[in-house]
Order: sequence, then structure tokens, then C-alpha cells
Amino acid sequence: MDPSKNVLGGPLDTCSTEPLTGWYRDGCCNTDGTDRGLHTVCAVVNEAFLAHAKAQGNDLVTPAQQFGFPGLVPGDRWCVCAGTWLRAANEGQGCPVDLEATHERTLEVVPLEVLELHAL
Repeated sequence: MDPSKNVLGGPLDTCSTEPLTGWYRDGCCNTDGTDRGLHTVCAVVNEAFLAHAKAQGNDLVTPAQQFGFPGLVPGDRWCVCAGTWLRAANEGQGCPVDLEATHERTLEVVPLEVLELHAL
């Protein structure tokens, strides 16, 4: 696991335990070298973001119990892929993010200034 620091340089806060999120399903947006999608953005999903992700082939609404995925509803907090979040933000469909719970590796994909525009 990569060091657990957030985009502000502090300790990584929990994103969500209900639903339980994270690459490791530990409630945090932790990551490692096997996380090719970089599931590091702690997003508070909204209808626009969920629709955008689904249109891009990433259905975050439909439950997939075989993977322990409950399906998301607006207001849920979830560790989303940095690239998916950035594409949505660039197209005006970005959702709020919790900077203290967003892993620092997000900055490899998303500039801090963009994240700050969507900060809780």
C-alpha cells in the first residue's frame, strides 16, 4: 500500500464505511501499484456524476453483489477513479470531493486547483 497521505499533505481520512469503499474496501481511498484506475478521489456522488460515469461505461448505480458493490445513490461517498472524476469535472459534471480523504496520488492525474474548486 502506498503511504496514506491526502492531497493537502496530511493524514488520509476515511471516505466512507457505509457504503464501504476503497480499493482495499477499508473505507479509505488507499492505493497501490495494482490499482490501475487509481481509485483515489473521495467523491460525494450526485445524479450528474453518476449519469456521466454510466454514459462512459462505468455504471456505479447498479449493484454488483459478487464484488461487494451495493450500487450508489446521490449523496453516497465513494473512492472513484481519478481519471473518471477529472473527465466528469472537465465536462461540467464533477461532484464534490473531500480533500482530506482524497489520496495524494490523485495529484498525478488531477491538479490540486481543480480539486479545490469542487471541495466540500
